[in-house]
Amino acid sequence: MEKITSFTIDHIKLQPGVYVSRKDTVGSELITTFDLRMTSPNEEPVMNTAEMHTIEHLAATFLRNHPVYGGKTIYFGPMGCRTGFYLLLAGDYASKDIVPLMIEMYEFIRDFAGDVPGASAKDCGNYLDMNLPMANYLAGRFLDHVLYHIDDSRLIYPQ
Repeated sequence: MEKITSFTIDHIKLQPGVYVSRKDTVGSELITTFDLRMTSPNEEPVMNTAEMHTIEHLAATFLRNHPVYGGKTIYFGPMGCRTGFYLLLAGDYASKDIVPLMIEMYEFIRDFAGDVPGASAKDCGNYLDMNLPMANYLAGRFLDHVLYHIDDSRLIYPQ
């Protein structure tokens, strides 16, 4: 069986960043999939499910309510390896195109206080698995260590 594209990326060289993972045509629409890598694979600890779940709720809420990208957001969700997230947007984008959006989104997550949207038994299948303080911390860490001073080494997959 042939490897899927995401398994051909050298995860030993991969560092936290914002990468275009793939582009797919669905009907007449181009969909860009982004790899939002928050931790260094196989090098630093993965994120726990509670903070990933919280980031997912906050980011999905932020993106779907965004005045420009709300209607272009197809999906935001966690990677199974727990080192980051996938974001699918309708349109043809480069990584650098969404850096301002990612800064805005991660600042929203870093600064969020109060009840996490959708964190109730009625709205979520595992609403008790949330950790807002760690989600705030990880968003701030990603902003400080990656997004605020991002360059091509964190925008283009390593060869």
